[in-house]
Amino acid sequence: MANTETQWTTDDVVNWLSEAARTAHRLPPVRVQGHFNCWPTIVRTDGERMAVEDRPVIRFPPTPEDVERMLVVMQWMQCLRVDQRKLVWMRADRWRWGDIGRRFGVAPRTAQRHWEYAIETIVAHLLRGG
Repeated sequence: MANTETQWTTDDVVNWLSEAARTAHRLPPVRVQGHFNCWPTIVRTDGERMAVEDRPVIRFPPTPEDVERMLVVMQWMQCLRVDQRKLVWMRADRWRWGDIGRRFGVAPRTAQRHWEYAIETIVAHLLRGG
């Protein structure tokens, strides 16, 4: 858990957010319970397998400590408005400023200023003991 006596900086918060985004991508996919697939497995020829450029992605599941830190970050997000949460998470997920700006209908530099304000809000919240 986050120690309330820690002197949080913007770099600390940004690093924790980036780690939380990476952890979220490493979580196993959500499956609907009670549904299954009756279709037979497709058996491909060697030529078909070579033509496919999709390589299997090997994902290592996150550790319980990684998930715990991600949940701490999710609690931090509660001090932000919904639009700020989306902005902060998009940036933690490595979206480019131009794409974020288009998503919110603002210039990239304006999106960056909104992000900086949201990060400062989180830091202030943590320094207050939140």
